[in-house]
Amino acid sequence: MKLLSIVEKLLLLLICAALLSGSITRPLTITERAEEIARSVEFDYVTWTLAAFGEKMGESGIAAPQHLSQESQIAAVNRYFALIQQVNDTENKIQQLYADPGVSDPKSASAELFKTQNDLQNALNSLAPIVESILQDQVTQVLGESGLTVGGSTIPPVLYRTTPLPKALIISPRDRIYEEANISLLADLPLDKITTLEQTIEKNLNVSALVVDIGGVGIYPTMVEQSADLSWVANTVTHEWTHNYLTLHPLGLSYDKNDQVRTMNETTASIVGDEISAVVLKRYYPNWATLPADGTGKSAAMASMNAPAPPFDFQKEMHFTRVTVDGLLAEGKITEAEQFMEAQRQVFVAHGYILRRLNQAYFAFYGAYADVPVGPQGEDPVGPAVRALREKAGSLSKFLQEIARMTTFDELQKAVQ
Repeated sequence: MKLLSIVEKLLLLLICAALLSGSITRPLTITERAEEIARSVEFDYVTWTLAAFGEKMGESGIAAPQHLSQESQIAAVNRYFALIQQVNDTENKIQQLYADPGVSDPKSASAELFKTQNDLQNALNSLAPIVESILQDQVTQVLGESGLTVGGSTIPPVLYRTTPLPKALIISPRDRIYEEANISLLADLPLDKITTLEQTIEKNLNVSALVVDIGGVGIYPTMVEQSADLSWVANTVTHEWTHNYLTLHPLGLSYDKNDQVRTMNETTASIVGDEISAVVLKRYYPNWATLPADGTGKSAAMASMNAPAPPFDFQKEMHFTRVTVDGLLAEGKITEAEQFMEAQRQVFVAHGYILRRLNQAYFAFYGAYADVPVGPQGEDPVGPAVRALREKAGSLSKFLQEIARMTTFDELQKAVQ
């Protein structure tokens, strides 16, 4: 029998390895399986980002802050948000016509309203680049005064684009609250397809699923939803810029490491957004400064169609719900926890808070925004630790620079202690 040379043996081993690797299939993760189910309705970030960069570069010559007086800038911003409110009011009138059983031909009855809405939206589209430039500059100035600029510029520069936002498909295990997947979906995905997708994923993967609306995305330029609420927009622009800032540092690079680090990121961004936007409003738009931010995004699921009558407290009731659910899940009582969440959802709805679903995925998503003492984060210690570090740091810049270097919750705890 002919002896194989060393080269021939190596070649034979490589061929065998290739054949074996082709026959062994790695089990798909929950995220990969969910992506397969949702692939036809996933959002295309590459196409959006390329288009947004092109538009921003084309608008770079506008330089509204350099060509307009401060009074003219403020007037332009106020007009822009007044126009958005008019668009929203017109849309509500159209919906009322279509919902009114006494209107036999809603299409004809609303024809003039559709024309008005289209004219208003065109005016908004023309004004948007100017207003975005103004708000970017105002946020940058306040960040600079807080010690968060280098040579008068933020790194990265504050850039955002007003756009319809993708929805987020959140997936959590049923036996514990943990964000296992966050998949971006088409912005205009209708509710019937949303509910079908949630049900399909839950049935096939035995998980908790929820499609949520978001208010901003920290890609670059950042994506911000069109809203008539200036205070919310200023907050969201700063919040998403903070994510971009953190992406250049260890904390942001570790965003997907675990839920604790994700909560550190989101709570930090919320704190910076709250503080910087409050100064922007007080300085340039004092009539907005005393109004609570609403808009869309994480507050949208918590917004009330009618102001709740005291003494109902949404945050405290949600905190109680989360703590109770955590306790039930810890005892392995999954069905009881899910029944309790549905019962609580009905309580919230009865008080004017329109929650379509309340499940493990809901808490996995909203619990990461732990900038307030109580809420959907339950007894999670991460939020309090981030807030404690903010208080200990003194200045906002020191706080952000310190937490940006961290990659674990242990580091945060040591810094606070």
